[in-house]
Amino acid sequence: MKYSFPFLILLIVWLGACLTPVQGQVLPLEQKNTITNNWLVQRPGGEELVPFVASAHSDYNAVHQWLSIAQAQPFRVAFAAPKDLCLFLNNRLVFKADSAANYTLDLAQFSRGTNPVEGKYLLTVWHPAQQPNVGSFRNAPLVSGEKPEAGERPFSVQVREYVNQNAFIVFMLLIGLIYGLLRANYLSDFHDQFDPNRFLRSNHQDNLTAGKALGSVSNMLFVLAFSLSLALLIAAIHTNVQHVRLFNRLFPVSEADITTKILFYTLLIFTVVMLKYVLLKLMAFVFGLERLVQLQYSEFLRSLLFMGLFLPLVMLLYLSLNTIMPEAVLLISTLSVSLVLVITILRVFYAVNKKASVIDLHLFSYLCATEVIPLAIMLELIVFNF
Repeated sequence: MKYSFPFLILLIVWLGACLTPVQGQVLPLEQKNTITNNWLVQRPGGEELVPFVASAHSDYNAVHQWLSIAQAQPFRVAFAAPKDLCLFLNNRLVFKADSAANYTLDLAQFSRGTNPVEGKYLLTVWHPAQQPNVGSFRNAPLVSGEKPEAGERPFSVQVREYVNQNAFIVFMLLIGLIYGLLRANYLSDFHDQFDPNRFLRSNHQDNLTAGKALGSVSNMLFVLAFSLSLALLIAAIHTNVQHVRLFNRLFPVSEADITTKILFYTLLIFTVVMLKYVLLKLMAFVFGLERLVQLQYSEFLRSLLFMGLFLPLVMLLYLSLNTIMPEAVLLISTLSVSLVLVITILRVFYAVNKKASVIDLHLFSYLCATEVIPLAIMLELIVFNF
């Protein structure tokens, strides 16, 4: 069993390598009014278009694709666009995004009045400051019986779309593997962490005992499993919502690159949880409440990890029912994330109140600075930003 932890690290690295998205070239039968993954770029100084490979052409701001368009039928394309993204058809500007959002565009309407080149039209996706997210371009099916209204704009904001769920499933298996490893190798810690009676009792001595080994291997794995679980749920909630602008500014990831999103969210959550102790130490020094740090962080970590055990169940609900009732699943997912965060903060207040009354204005200000304000920021970023 002594090699289990290094083996887990190697397995995570291997899964990350396997899940790294590669821009492949698909060769479908010639179809009209169909967008594919056969994107092209024009090299500097060259006249011919060459196949676009994401890893090799990351510095190109214009990406092209030849399309066969039948003007008698609609050609609806859905895509995520940052502000100022432009679409050209045979070098004629047909669309410019006035804000970051998801759009649907009927290319058949814009092809009228444009002469094809050998029966095809060249679609160009260009952005002045970054590489376009061409992975988000997909064919948008027409709803049966749908009739456009007079004067309706040719594009509209799309609330939600569906993506390949393979990455979610693989990461769910990885979470199960981490919990299985913890139960097999750290049975005592596993029972202490997920014992419902101990969680509901919230004994002061239990909190201090649980906080003695914050940097242990088992604790790191518990936090890693929680971070992965919450990252999967956040990635599912934010699927195809490109106007979560703060995240895009911090780390501009492709919508198709769901694996990178999950890994980024996991790293971010893991870092926030571990650095929470540093924040508490700093704020406690400022307020003169160093005696509360151990109790506060232990209760924060214990509550967070215990309720995080139920997040994979919510993720299973998302994977199984999202295509049937997306709005209901979205509501359940956001409520689950909100409850995990809110209940954790309430339990911290309850635990601290046992040692010192939170009615005291000085202590209440300290808790607001260390718990309430970070909670409001997290809820704004995760729940109320889409």
